[in-house]
Amino acid sequence: MDHFILDTNLFFNMEAGISLGGTTKEVMQKVIDFAVRSKADNSAVLYMPPRIVDEISGFFDNPQEDILKELLSVVIIKAPDASQVQFPAPVFYRLIEDVRNRSYRGLQIAEEEVEKTATEMMGKEVLPKVPFQKAIGAIIKTLRMRYRNATRTGFLDSVADLDLIMLAKEVNGCVVTTDEGVTIWARHFGVKEMPATAFGKRLSA
Repeated sequence: MDHFILDTNLFFNMEAGISLGGTTKEVMQKVIDFAVRSKADNSAVLYMPPRIVDEISGFFDNPQEDILKELLSVVIIKAPDASQVQFPAPVFYRLIEDVRNRSYRGLQIAEEEVEKTATEMMGKEVLPKVPFQKAIGAIIKTLRMRYRNATRTGFLDSVADLDLIMLAKEVNGCVVTTDEGVTIWARHFGVKEMPATAFGKRLSA
């Protein structure tokens, strides 16, 4: 029997090639149908940690939406048992080193953007509040984008991400995600994975 641990993005990432569906409700219905079939022939079990459930529910104006309630009725909602899951020490050395490098890169980016702002404003007259906010707004937007890419892309940027990996380790299951960071660190932690495209084909088979 296969064990799949599902990430939030599977239901909201409609990238071409994933073949999970054109809308969130279509994807959910495919997952529901797959879960029902898999339970009948005892071929697979689907899991979601509670934090992932909370993320998914947060996208709905009405948490009592029928399709959402049906989805949660066919997956196993389980928090990983942190006290029982063990990982090799080298993974944590890699994790700390990555955090350190990303923090330093984020600081560098902030310094570069401050220097760029000072250069652009040098010699200019004092602007009224609204024109000043417009001028500085574009720089702040660039800073946020660059900082986010440096510190979060390809990394575990939430506890929910770590829950996916820990639960997969605990039940010896496959993480199913479109998140590059979760995929990269699932490999570091020695956890099985299934690409979202392959999972989509499995659902459609």
